[in-house]
Amino acid sequence: MAGSARVLVHVRRGGAGRPARFGQSVTGTFCAAHEDAAVLRCGLERGRFLLSDEPFPGSAAALLKRPRFCPAKRLQERPAELPAELRGRGVAAGVAVLLRAGTGRILLTRRAATLSTFPNVWVPPGGHVEPDESLLDAGLRELEEETGLHLAPGTFSWKMLGLWESIFPPMLSRGLPRRHHIVTYLLVLCAEPHEQLEARMRPSESEVSAYAWLEPLLLEAIAATEDGAESPGKVPSALPATVRITELRDGSSSSTQLPATTFLNTAPAEGEDVERVSTGTKFALRLCLESLGEQG
Repeated sequence: MAGSARVLVHVRRGGAGRPARFGQSVTGTFCAAHEDAAVLRCGLERGRFLLSDEPFPGSAAALLKRPRFCPAKRLQERPAELPAELRGRGVAAGVAVLLRAGTGRILLTRRAATLSTFPNVWVPPGGHVEPDESLLDAGLRELEEETGLHLAPGTFSWKMLGLWESIFPPMLSRGLPRRHHIVTYLLVLCAEPHEQLEARMRPSESEVSAYAWLEPLLLEAIAATEDGAESPGKVPSALPATVRITELRDGSSSSTQLPATTFLNTAPAEGEDVERVSTGTKFALRLCLESLGEQG
């Protein structure tokens, strides 16, 4: 990320607005306690990312969702567990880009093991929204910072997919929240084949330890898995045994094979995390596949 300034999330329901509070569920502001999703209006307004139950100038309709095991959902029942210094932090606005190449493959990156949040987890490129940026500008900046890919205006189309409430650690069994974001997922469609895009990539090893251009069948399988569900989703049976990824180490890159099942891992309820695709990314992939299906 290029700067330290961050755009914070504000919520408005019933006409009254306020900053979103760290450790308190933003999704829960707009839905019943037993629900985990709400359709609302969102947009950047006067240097803040505003979520509202009513339309406002420049706003767009979006689905906001939290995981069923969201720590903020649990903390609402016992808010005293969160120290006062954390409660005053606010909730940051983030953005992530699902880049789809003309060959139908989508780029995911594995977060570096040295990162303080979600290390070794597969996600799309993304990060914080900075002041005076649009959501698209923030997404394209993060894409270039993390992968070296610059997409020139006129070479792609895009749409908003949805909003995800992201907290780290993702479960209370691993400790109290240290980061709290609302992530806007964007779908960016590029006509270039993934081979050409890959040839132009110069990933940042400080943020990315590996990357992969995943084929549609595997993307469908990933989207079918759901963290925290009582039973696994319906996964396609004709998956390849391994997936080609590019790993980064000591300034060089090398191609290797990773078991396809790694991408189907779910978040363990307790203990150490595992290499997997993030819960929010699975949500975004489901919306992505739905959107592409509607386009025919």
